[in-house]
Amino acid sequence: MTTDLLRRAREHEKAHLAAVSPAALPHWHVTGGVGWINDPNGFSLYKGEYHLFFQYNPYDTVWDTMHWGHVKTRDFIRWERLPAALAPDAPYDESGCFSGSGIELDDGRHLLVYTGVHKEQAPDGTEREFQTQCVAIGDGVDYEKYAGNPVITGADLPEGGSARDFRDPKIWREDGKFYLVAGDRCPDGSGAILLYESEDALHWHYAGTLAESSNRYGRMWECPDFFELDGTHVLLTSPQEMRSEGLEFIDGNTTLCLIGQYDKARRRLLRQHEQTIDYGLDFYAPQTTLTADGRRVMIAWMQYWNSVDYRPPENLPFFGQMTTPRELHFRDGRLIQNPVRELEAYRGKAVRYADFALDGEAVLDGIEGRCLDLTVTIRPDAERGLCRDFTISLAKGGGYETTIRYTPGAHTLCVDRSRSGLAEQILNRREFAVRDRGGVLKLRILLDRYSLEIFVNDGEDAATFVLYAPQDADGISFASDGALRLDLEQYTLEFDDHGNAI
Repeated sequence: MTTDLLRRAREHEKAHLAAVSPAALPHWHVTGGVGWINDPNGFSLYKGEYHLFFQYNPYDTVWDTMHWGHVKTRDFIRWERLPAALAPDAPYDESGCFSGSGIELDDGRHLLVYTGVHKEQAPDGTEREFQTQCVAIGDGVDYEKYAGNPVITGADLPEGGSARDFRDPKIWREDGKFYLVAGDRCPDGSGAILLYESEDALHWHYAGTLAESSNRYGRMWECPDFFELDGTHVLLTSPQEMRSEGLEFIDGNTTLCLIGQYDKARRRLLRQHEQTIDYGLDFYAPQTTLTADGRRVMIAWMQYWNSVDYRPPENLPFFGQMTTPRELHFRDGRLIQNPVRELEAYRGKAVRYADFALDGEAVLDGIEGRCLDLTVTIRPDAERGLCRDFTISLAKGGGYETTIRYTPGAHTLCVDRSRSGLAEQILNRREFAVRDRGGVLKLRILLDRYSLEIFVNDGEDAATFVLYAPQDADGISFASDGALRLDLEQYTLEFDDHGNAI
């Protein structure tokens, strides 16, 4: 059933999207087209296509009462925009349809599970907010909210759980049962990931607490995702109020990957290792799906909550993007992530340099652009000694540039986007450690109009940044303090106005 609120949202987005020029949008990164987006939701395979929903305000480029926007794809690169899927039109979600997930049912329907937010007046006259888990079922375009909503409430929380901070269910099916994890806040104010199980995805019961922060890695843990990967178990979450620890984490809302083994009897993740998921400044609320060919693919909101008040200098019709979808693996104790292989089908002209000797500054013919896939391999120059640092300058021109600086002696990479078109007062610089590979460093760099994504050493680290330099700032240069050798391979990425490969 399409309610008045949902119909209004659909009519608004249809009317305003018609006026948006393709040149105002990224080539392959998902946006709302108009309005505001944040967390990816409902990332799931349904009838042979991958559906992606997102937190969405179609009416303005600021956060407001949340709807669910909707796109779908067959290859993770070309996205078809569909009408808004959910609006806050029921008593239990009148303050917003918050984040959640999706799954295909055996009967061919598509089930979405999400957090409904509403407020109630307390006896003392104050308003209290409540978060509950709700279900909607549909056909890939239209979804009807379950008459028995909400399906998980504060009554289903463990002792001391918070009905105010209880959100972001991620659903999966295993051994004939449905499971979901959701974030909650413990009595000490720190975060926990709760586990629920169900026979039918409609009637749920609490099964245990999968993991707790105990005020170590941030406080409230949002947007959990839990899965097995290459023989180990991985829990992704997005902590609020994180405090930096050396070069591994940054302050504010960030991301965390917990790696270990799942104790089914105790319903606990036995943690062995923790790491940041992405070492950039614009990566939050990642969600994964399992592909038809068995790959685990992850996508995230490409934005930093601490800088959302900044608006780009261009009059863009949208705010918020999603990352390039990434294939996940587990190797040498690390979460490994690389762009989905489907991106390679969009590669156009190639420019290559092999064993280029660099000592000083250089601009290389054909190495330029703002829509490209560039791989740079840095190697020591055995005959001429140690290079003290190496810099790539991107999105360069007219006083703009973003730099990637590698310091071999310290084994660190530092990205500085202070001159990328963003406000000076926000966090613009991020440094992180890279593993020593005998002085060899491999960087794969993706640029798409308003973003930069870096994949280090075949995916053992990743770093994501929003950029707003003018599109004609498309120069690329290289500099070294000392001698080194470079191998470079650049592909332009070519799309028509409809996102198709040229």
